[in-house]
Amino acid sequence: MSDISPLATPFPDLPPIAGVSVAVARARYKAWDRCDLTLVRFDEGTTVAGVTTKSKCPSPEVEWCRAVLPLGSARALVVNAGNSNAFTGSRGRAAVEAIAARVAAGIGCLPSDVLVSSTGVIGVPLPIDKAEAGIDAALAAPPASWLQATETIGTTDTFPKAASTSAIVGGRTVTLVGIIKGSGMIAPDMATMLGYIFTDAAIEPGLLQRMLDEANGQSFSCITVDGDTSTSDTVLAFATNKAGHAPLASIEDDGADAFQAALSEICLRLAHLVVRDGEGASKFIEVAVEGAVSDESARTIGLSIANSPLVKTAIAGEDANWGRIVMAVGKAGEPAERDRLAIRFGATQVASGGLAVEGYDEAPVAAHLKGQDIEIGVDLGLGEGRATVWTCDLTHGYISINADYRS
Repeated sequence: MSDISPLATPFPDLPPIAGVSVAVARARYKAWDRCDLTLVRFDEGTTVAGVTTKSKCPSPEVEWCRAVLPLGSARALVVNAGNSNAFTGSRGRAAVEAIAARVAAGIGCLPSDVLVSSTGVIGVPLPIDKAEAGIDAALAAPPASWLQATETIGTTDTFPKAASTSAIVGGRTVTLVGIIKGSGMIAPDMATMLGYIFTDAAIEPGLLQRMLDEANGQSFSCITVDGDTSTSDTVLAFATNKAGHAPLASIEDDGADAFQAALSEICLRLAHLVVRDGEGASKFIEVAVEGAVSDESARTIGLSIANSPLVKTAIAGEDANWGRIVMAVGKAGEPAERDRLAIRFGATQVASGGLAVEGYDEAPVAAHLKGQDIEIGVDLGLGEGRATVWTCDLTHGYISINADYRS
């Protein structure tokens, strides 16, 4: 891993999830001395839901997941790090099919019960021999910890990212654990790099899909590091049916609202961790937009601000240049009226009604920008639409990491 992000948080103490077992192995997809293949096995009866990238150049792994997710069941997950296997044609597809077949033979399930993800360099076919050898090693390996699994799926990540929470469903406590990787190429339009959520809850796959879609819309689809959407973005949720409550089939069922809240919470925490590990990041930035004509319009404007290199470099330099916020609002292509626009940094209003606030004192704003957690607020004064998105600043570190990515 690179130098740890100044925004890093400690790895949490994660509980086990009944019906889930984890192993890691060295497939040696790159010339590194580390594990780079994670295998997660699930007991029979596990349901699955997922969201995948809207990129028009998806990886074979994404296409595989899209094909098997409607079946709603899962017995295994394989995650490869160091090679995304994207843009690799028939050789890439053959690798995914070989992986699913190898795991299925090893644990006694159908290949369609195996979910597959890969992350890393684009355009290099995943070596089938290394994949199969890595799977064999993982099948024979002793149980791994959540920390080992999280470190194994990383690429340019500087710290392992995970979270856990719980909810009461049908009088029983259900547990959720999530692990995620992502640092660059983060502007998801569905999810984020690779994220996996595991729970012992009993949930029908259709409802789990609906709940994950809802959680994703307010979390992974509201973050950006660099404005680039990956070919491999995938978030999967697995429910093992081990908590002992009656299976949830409808949002009206007892405890469904509590589970939805817990799932939304863990997704948001994981999404924030990805931003905190943004390549070269030194600031975590929240952009809150209100007064838009709709929530979707507010989200578009928020992402226009969050993806602006001029805004992000100003924050990196701790420069209260609110004119760049005006620019980003104006270019978003959404309804906005200059003379209704209001802007704040932290709690300090800096502009309103199309001009700077009279008597505006930049000192509290300068103090706010010296911190690590930055708030930008925009009020369009047009309607009830609102949205919050999260990003990080843009520093020389981002250029250094990505200029040297393949070396």
